[in-house]
Amino acid sequence: MLTARGRLADKIRGLDLGADDYLVKPFEFPELLARVRTLMRRSEQIPVPQVLKVADLELDHGRHRAFRGNQRIDLTTKEFSLLHLLMRHSGEVLSRTRIISLVWDMNFDCDTNVVEVSIRRLRAKIDDPFDNKLIHTLRGVGYVLEARE
Repeated sequence: MLTARGRLADKIRGLDLGADDYLVKPFEFPELLARVRTLMRRSEQIPVPQVLKVADLELDHGRHRAFRGNQRIDLTTKEFSLLHLLMRHSGEVLSRTRIISLVWDMNFDCDTNVVEVSIRRLRAKIDDPFDNKLIHTLRGVGYVLEARE
């Protein structure tokens, strides 16, 4: 919660009503970023299986390997992180902004086409050589990784 109300009673009420954190204005931007990083770490505590699988695509996080069928796919570190994110959220549409905030630095320039370029490179490795495409674009919304008939 970001508010100008800084009395103790206001803080207690805000936290009791469900706020995960309470930051009083004026604030320093680095403090806000640190608090957001803390909240993101909490959400990362949800256990994720070591091997993720969608259709015939497998991602072994512990061994940092990806396979499509029996074919091993070599990925850069960012491609691996992007694929890991898409597979963890399989079936869920991820916006460009959310992808940037989770794969790249939160302060990344949002006017860049780094997500589009990275998705294209990832598609070239995990989709183009295969008949069954897994990465799909929802124009104006984002990207989703899922098996479709």
